[in-house]
Amino acid sequence: MIYRRLTSDGDYVFGQGKAQFISGSEAVAQAIITHLKLLLGEWWEDVDNGLPLWQSILGQPGSDENIQSVDNIIKDRILSTSLDGNQLVSSIDDYTSDYDSATRGYYFEARVTTIYSESVIIKEQLSIG
Repeated sequence: MIYRRLTSDGDYVFGQGKAQFISGSEAVAQAIITHLKLLLGEWWEDVDNGLPLWQSILGQPGSDENIQSVDNIIKDRILSTSLDGNQLVSSIDDYTSDYDSATRGYYFEARVTTIYSESVIIKEQLSIG
């Protein structure tokens, strides 16, 4: 699998020859992150694909039940990461999350096994308030 490298701001990298592409588990990790950042209804070609941030996550109180619900939504998005119909994630081996009620920030870290039998760590933050 070959994937175009993104900057820390999420923009494509151009003009660096082969250095602008990544492969293997590094590419899978980037694919997971971009899969998580796609919002439901945002992509005109498949409006049913995306993270339901507005529909199911934002504005929900920070109860344990709602945090568990957000955990499950994120895990499902990670596990459903694919390219050309090929599943990229074999398993989620560890998942931790934290919700800060003062900032309404949701933080998670997941250790996943890729189709290349290598583990990668995914760390992200969502503002859900």
